[in-house]
Amino acid sequence: MPVFKTPFNGYSVKFSPFYENKLAVATAQNFGILGNGRVHILQLNPNGPVSELAAFDTADGVYDVCWSEAHDSLVIAGSGDGSVKLYDLSLPPTNNPIRSFKEHTREVHSVDYNTVRKDSFLSASWDDTVKLWTVDRNASVRTFKEHAYCVYSAAWNPRHADIFASASGDCTTRIWDVREPGSTMILPAHEFEILTCDWSKYDDCIIATASVDKSIKVWDVRNYRVPISVLNGHGYAVRKVRFSPHRASAMVSCSYDMTVCMWDYMVEDALIGRYDHHTEFAVGVDMMSVLVEGLLASTGWDELVYVWQHGMDPRAS
Repeated sequence: MPVFKTPFNGYSVKFSPFYENKLAVATAQNFGILGNGRVHILQLNPNGPVSELAAFDTADGVYDVCWSEAHDSLVIAGSGDGSVKLYDLSLPPTNNPIRSFKEHTREVHSVDYNTVRKDSFLSASWDDTVKLWTVDRNASVRTFKEHAYCVYSAAWNPRHADIFASASGDCTTRIWDVREPGSTMILPAHEFEILTCDWSKYDDCIIATASVDKSIKVWDVRNYRVPISVLNGHGYAVRKVRFSPHRASAMVSCSYDMTVCMWDYMVEDALIGRYDHHTEFAVGVDMMSVLVEGLLASTGWDELVYVWQHGMDPRAS
């Protein structure tokens, strides 16, 4: 299956919602500690190698990317210098980024585009805040500041345009409604830092969280005293979790144990696939392109991007 070598360490990978053969990758030099970054736009070719359509260099590492849901050529990147950058693939690299938003005072670790209203996006930062932006404004619309430590992830609810969740190193996941002055729910989901969260694409009340405690927990926000499922199987911190857009109870995760795992949280033996193709921390994973069922992508600190079909060996050519 396709593999692409990046010059820097991989941090995030996202399939395009418009084209089944395009994906964006965020990378950072020197494991994101110090140095430059690069955003890669890759194209999958049916019978050939992965090709690079575009690359955008940054002065600092890039920790996350997301695609616009309204314009097929727009990509948003979160950077180590606290900036959020907007790239237009229809323009040459010298004309990019077309916008750079600089309000966060520390690293931007997560960006997520609103899939319902399609006009706004979130950035989550190590400055303990989440910011709401629209593409056409130079300043953020609002800052959400309740977390007591780094916010590692922010994710829009796929059904409700005003609802999102945030995952933080303060061991809580918070649910927010942008129409309300503060968070509407505080979920003390883990006893250690929470690195990621994602909503089910089929049930707008189901959310998954994953933590330094190596576990993934699935919650129903209507009754969140206990999780509806606890998934154990990773050997180290779980860096990212993503629900499937094709199967209600399927999700994928990646971990500092260098593996990518596939889960079905509704069955007793929830771990349905484990891939150990990375040779360094696996830190970025995207679950099944919305357009192609079963297609997975991952990236990691081994400077490799893999794209493969669930059930196949990612390393097989």
